[in-house]
Amino acid sequence: MRLEQRIDLLARLGDHLLGEDEYLRAVMHRSEFHNKWFTKENQEMAVRSIATHFLKRELLESWAARYPISDLPTGKTVGIVMAGNIPLVGFHDWLCVFLAGHEAQIKLSEKDAYLFPYLIKIMESLDPNMAGWVETVDRLKDFDAVIATGSNNSARYFEAYFGKKPHIIRRNRNGVAVLSGRESAEELRRLGLDVFAYYGLGCRNVAKIYVPEGYVFEPLLEALHEYREAVLNDRYKNNFDYNYALFILNKITFKANGCILLKEDELTASRIACLHYAYYKSLKEVEEELVERGEEVQCVVAQPGLLSIATIDFGETQTPGLEDYPDGVDTMEFLVISD
Repeated sequence: MRLEQRIDLLARLGDHLLGEDEYLRAVMHRSEFHNKWFTKENQEMAVRSIATHFLKRELLESWAARYPISDLPTGKTVGIVMAGNIPLVGFHDWLCVFLAGHEAQIKLSEKDAYLFPYLIKIMESLDPNMAGWVETVDRLKDFDAVIATGSNNSARYFEAYFGKKPHIIRRNRNGVAVLSGRESAEELRRLGLDVFAYYGLGCRNVAKIYVPEGYVFEPLLEALHEYREAVLNDRYKNNFDYNYALFILNKITFKANGCILLKEDELTASRIACLHYAYYKSLKEVEEELVERGEEVQCVVAQPGLLSIATIDFGETQTPGLEDYPDGVDTMEFLVISD
């Protein structure tokens, strides 16, 4: 397939995903049965975000025009180790590989083993030429480059195993938010999306907030309480109850609203059902810390213009665009250079 055909097929996939598909609903049901974090609502949110923000023809054409992409297939194979923390989290990596003209060898996560293969089946039904572009395997081999995403522990294994090949290896990161204390009730409500979407399991979810000294937490706790349905998920509720008991037993000071626990902590990453916070004296101090912790931070949420560093608006962390590359590493540039 030529580049134009690849873009056309991706756009047709996007149109399909925004329509009705009974079998897709059945696949989602199967995914939820095997992984209770993957609720039907969370899977639908992931699919809708991909179709809307990745698979629009005009977006794909504009994005592709920025790179010297091969019109014809390159004949190269790129291995992708997909994470399984949220539904279809590795889709963007595969999208880059496919658009760049490479074949993909995919190591799926056991936590997310059904959605991605079904999307490829849809593409094969739309265009028989799609056959052979994607192979799912238990172990990567005979690849020309690799993109691997996992925990800090698995990253060390990836470095040892894939280090001699061109590679992108990703580790744990989290989103953070910087509050001024002047946020509206609506902005705080949208911040709840950044905290609670996918139960906070995504690398773009806000796991820590920075607040000015003397910050009044009540409006924030009230806004976050709108997402109290999270505790209806048994796994989330178990984590909430466990951490609540742990804080009580260890006499740790915290704030709670029935669905999330706020704890002052210097760490960026927080436990499930918890949100860390830290006080600041000046915004410059926060910016310096975020730069220093750059390898821990995936994205920064704040009111537009509040900080001099790059930020995104409230409620937007889980709707990234094509150019919002994980860890700030341009995946497409890597793939074109590796071509």
